[in-house]
Amino acid sequence: MSYVTSAEMLKKAQEGHYAVGAFNAENMEMIKAIIAAAEELKAPVMIQTTPGSIKYVSLETFVGMVKAEAEKASVPVCLHLDHGSSFELAMRAIHAGYSSVMIDGSKLPFEENIELSKRVADVAASLGIPCEAELGKVGGKEDDLEAEADTNTNPAEAKEFVERTGITSLAAAIGTAHGFYVGTPVLDKERLSEIREVVDIPLVLHGASGLTDQDVKDCVARGICKVNFATELRAAYTKAVRETLAADEKIYDPKVFGKAAIQAVKEQVMYRMKVCGCDGKAE
Repeated sequence: MSYVTSAEMLKKAQEGHYAVGAFNAENMEMIKAIIAAAEELKAPVMIQTTPGSIKYVSLETFVGMVKAEAEKASVPVCLHLDHGSSFELAMRAIHAGYSSVMIDGSKLPFEENIELSKRVADVAASLGIPCEAELGKVGGKEDDLEAEADTNTNPAEAKEFVERTGITSLAAAIGTAHGFYVGTPVLDKERLSEIREVVDIPLVLHGASGLTDQDVKDCVARGICKVNFATELRAAYTKAVRETLAADEKIYDPKVFGKAAIQAVKEQVMYRMKVCGCDGKAE
């Protein structure tokens, strides 16, 4: 199994009515934690990196780290470009060795989003790489992409978008937001069901950090096959580091607080995998 594309794991999730957990990583410790969680729970897993994280680490370094860890794993591991901000970045990610990409043209007018998404999807398909795209706007902020207001996905437009672009998975906007929620999120779950009725490819839920277990489970029951988690992993990582350093001001070895961070992120990932229902699905 080890290093694979997202195609087979999302297909199985769709057929099995569960969702694959997709977790954003910022560094080596988070990669180790995510794969360790997947290994312990025997779950397929997607590791994601945003353009901002790529600027910090580099595409090639992420590929090297994920492949090295995936080769030691018995579960399928995919490396996914999250919120790809341009055709050029998506192509660079594929060339570097990413096994799945997303192109995010959601801030563009409908026709321009179709044009950009199709361009990436066509090249990706020719190379056997799955391509995710987004229609509608997920609120909040993800790296340099910020939506001032939520604009939920129109089901009729979703059907046309999928048919014209050839993408392999669709991120639908139903009221979620990137980052932690200021208030209680109100999800348009009926809208999700309507989209599922007219779109036959796997659907993706962005902005899941901070959602209740029941909200995530409801969305999975209505057709979500991939759930993205980012902010809550960063929070778990940082909290563990702060607590470790606060407990002993003499600590200077990064491995000490790095191990604490790995354990904290691993626990959070395992918890969310169980909520998504993907635990045991790699057996």
